[in-house]
Amino acid sequence: MVKLELKTKSSSGVEFTAAGSSNTDTGKASGSLETKYKIKDYGLTFTQKWNTDNTLGTEVSMEDQLAEGLKVALDTTFVPNTGKKSGKLKTSYKREYVNLGCNIDVDLSGPTIYGWAVLGYEGWLAGYQMAFDTAKSKLSQNNFALGYKAGDFQLHTNVNDGTEFGGSIYQKVNNKVETSVNLAWTAGSNNTRFGIAAKYQLDEKTSIVAKVNNASLIGIGYTHALRPGVKLTLSGLIDGKNFSAGGHKVGLGFELEA
Repeated sequence: MVKLELKTKSSSGVEFTAAGSSNTDTGKASGSLETKYKIKDYGLTFTQKWNTDNTLGTEVSMEDQLAEGLKVALDTTFVPNTGKKSGKLKTSYKREYVNLGCNIDVDLSGPTIYGWAVLGYEGWLAGYQMAFDTAKSKLSQNNFALGYKAGDFQLHTNVNDGTEFGGSIYQKVNNKVETSVNLAWTAGSNNTRFGIAAKYQLDEKTSIVAKVNNASLIGIGYTHALRPGVKLTLSGLIDGKNFSAGGHKVGLGFELEA
């Protein structure tokens, strides 16, 4: 996989983000273009997106105008080839110890309502996320999460739909070394999934990351800031169980920001 991303900003304040990727296994290439313009005096942000699947997206948002911490947005997409249209009304409210949100699909046949809430107190975080399908009158998502953060240590647990369980531990050992461990399992199954990862900061411009899981998949990444606004990333994924069979993956990323 080869990825390229370019970010720039015009003198008038318009932000441009262009991204492209190519899958060397399938030969498929894709790209996207995003423009964003902000009117800070009115808290307005206009975002337009286009990708090589010929999908057009437009989002208009207003923040901190109706109430401090409140953001309201209308997100629409249009596919010219098929004429398919979709829209979503987004609202969120953020304060120091609380983050609430609700998104509603604009669908006359029966919109889906997405909601979430996160509460924090003295390093503890508790969250709930749901999705309610009004057409079927039932919950399609029902997720809980609990986390704790204290200095260089973080703990996170989650339960998704009452069947998927997960947990992770992160620790910053020192200014150069970071480590993490994650576990996951499914109710009714004896298959437990786990992985470990580590990051080492060689210097202020270069870092190396490595990870391995119980499926013997070994990932390695190298990131180097060539200069301010220019970042190069090299990555690889090795199948330890079938090392001699090939099929390993190599990635290249190049990010430009001006």
